[in-house]
Order: sequence, then structure tokens, then C-alpha cells
Amino acid sequence: MQSTNPAPQRTGQKLLSGFSIEVTPKTLMKTPEIGTLLPRGTTVFIAHIAGTPVADMVRAAQTLRAAGLQPKPHIPARLLRDRAMLGDWLTRYQAEAGVDRALLLAGGVASPAGDFASSMDLVETGLFDRLGFQDLSFAGHPEGSRDIDPQGGTALADGALSWKQAFAQRTDARVSLITQFVFDTAPVLAWQARTSALGIDLPIHVGLAGPASLQTLIRYGLSCGVGASLKVLQRRAADLRKLMLPFAPDDLLRDLATCGDDGRIAGIHLFPLGGITRCADWAKGAI
Repeated sequence: MQSTNPAPQRTGQKLLSGFSIEVTPKTLMKTPEIGTLLPRGTTVFIAHIAGTPVADMVRAAQTLRAAGLQPKPHIPARLLRDRAMLGDWLTRYQAEAGVDRALLLAGGVASPAGDFASSMDLVETGLFDRLGFQDLSFAGHPEGSRDIDPQGGTALADGALSWKQAFAQRTDARVSLITQFVFDTAPVLAWQARTSALGIDLPIHVGLAGPASLQTLIRYGLSCGVGASLKVLQRRAADLRKLMLPFAPDDLLRDLATCGDDGRIAGIHLFPLGGITRCADWAKGAI
């Protein structure tokens, strides 16, 4: 007999459980206590900013590993010269820091330094499968990507996602999408629905900005190409009573948890734009 009990409603607490977070080597150096701030085993993405030596990235991965956390470095295609350089990076990450997971992305610079222009170029080397990487993520762009299409269209981005869906079917690695931080659920849900209709079922980890001032969030949003959802903050900033108050993603988390999605929203990725300690404290209070 089929049960008539409704499925339990997902809560923001459940969705946030198992969150990942992002740091840079520089901010990590200023936060030696990170192992006490985050739950043991938390996945910590290491952003690779142009000009950062790979030695600093590997050292950051070692620090996270020693703190009981799971390092997941960015691999930016357009900062790499060639296959040999990619192989050197991946081998160093594995040998020196036990890394077996990575975020593959174009890299946020206009002109490639060498042979690679996209995350798909990186995958086609075969090095990630050959070296046994177990967890690979790609960037997701609910509000478009200037790296993929400077005109803001969706056709190129959707084609890239279809390619990544096909890759997920032939690799042994877990494959997922990590979105840029958003300030409104509407673009996320529309993007999810459109890509699901195209046959893409890769799990989505939605990027949320940790608590920070409105000025900080708007500045980062403008520089990172966040579009429609940024208007939410701009409307809030127009109210002088709220301008000086910190903004936290509690409402966004609740909305994502109760939106009735098709099962693809699998978790939350936090961008600590207001500081790692502040973001970690918020997450612990929300879980």
C-alpha cells in the first residue's frame, strides 16, 4: 500500500549541512585557526588568482589537509601554458598535498596564456582521469558568463554544459556544478529548469555570499558579473536605514530549501566576502 505521508520538507539547515567554502592562499595565511572554524572534513576551494605561484597554492592545500579539511584547488585553464604545465600542477597537488578533487574553470582572464581556453580543454588532456581525480566541479552561470559569451547569450553556455554532462557519463569522477554567488533565487531556478529541459542533471551547489556589508557585496557583485540578482542588493541599499546593516543569506537559504526544485540543488558553496571567521560563525549558527 502506498504511503500517504508527504515527503519531509527540506530545510535550510539540511541544505547547508556539508557546505563548502572558498579561500585564497593569502587569506588562509591570515587565518591559521581555520581548522577550528570549520567542521572537520569541510571541502575548501582554493581560488587561484592570476599571478599566484603554484607553490603558494600547493602550500595552501597542505595547510588545509593538516587542519583536517579537504582542499579543492581551482584549475584555471587560461593561466596554463600547456599540457606539461597542467601535469606538473596536478602531480604536485597529489604528491605534496594528497589532492584528488578540483574545480575546473576558464580562469577569468580575457586571453589564454597558452593552449587552454576553457575547462573542456583541460578535460580533453585526459590527465584528470589518468591521475585518478575523484571529484571534479565546473563553474555554473545562472546569470551568464562573460568568459563563455561576452554578449551574455545562453547558447554557448548551454552547449558547454551538455558537453560536461556527456563527460560525466564517461568518467569515474563525481561531477558537479558550482555557481557564482547570487542574491536572488529566481535566476538560479530559471537556469536549473532550462538546463534540466536540455537533459542536464548534474548536481548544483549554489554559491551564496557570507555575511558582509552591502557596499562590499555590491562591489564584488559588479566585478564578478553578477547581473539580475544584484538588483536585490541595490534596492536594499536605496533604503538608508538598511545601508549600514550587514547582509546575510538567511532568506536565500530558506528560499532555496523550499523552492521545490527537481532534486538538482545538492548543497551550498560559501564565498566569505566579509571574512572567513564571520562566514564560518554564520554557517555554524544556521546549521
